[in-house]
Amino acid sequence: MNEKDIEIINNLHYELEQNIDNGKGPFLAAIYDEGGNLLSKAQNSVIKDNCSMCHAEVNAIMQAQKELRTYDLSPYNATIYVTAEPCMMCLGAILWSGIKRICFSVSSETVEKITGFDEGYKPDWINQFKKRGIAVRPYVLSKAGERVLNLYMKKNGTIYSPNRD
Repeated sequence: MNEKDIEIINNLHYELEQNIDNGKGPFLAAIYDEGGNLLSKAQNSVIKDNCSMCHAEVNAIMQAQKELRTYDLSPYNATIYVTAEPCMMCLGAILWSGIKRICFSVSSETVEKITGFDEGYKPDWINQFKKRGIAVRPYVLSKAGERVLNLYMKKNGTIYSPNRD
C-alpha cells in the first residue's frame, strides 16, 4: 500500500464525516488517473435522487465518463477509491467501466454488521477482478471508516434497502 492510497482514503473519510448530515448516504468514491489527477468524486445519493442505483461508485463512474466523454476509462489507468468495499452492483459497474484498480476501506461484512445494508453475494470477487487485470487494495484505514459508519448510524442515517417481506 502506498502513501497516496492512505492519503486519499483518509481525505475521503474526513470529507464524508463532514457531509454526513447532507441527506446523502454514508459512502464516498473518487476516481484518479495514473498521474494522480482527480477525475471525479461522488457521494451516495440514493435517497436524494430516489434511485437505488445512485451509489457513490456508480455516481463517480458516471461523472468521470460524462466529463471525459467516454464509456471506457481504461486509457486513464484509473483507480477508484471507496470508503467501503463495493457492493455487488457497484462491482459490475467498476468492471465494465475500464477502471484498472480499486482501493477501499471497510469490508462488506463490517458494513453489514454496523449498518444492516445488504452488500450482496460476491464470491471470490477479488481474485476474479485480478484475473481480469483489475488490482485490488483492500481495507485501507478500515478503523477510520468504521468510525464514520458508526457516526452515520448514531445520527439515525437512513438504511435504504428494499422491503423483502
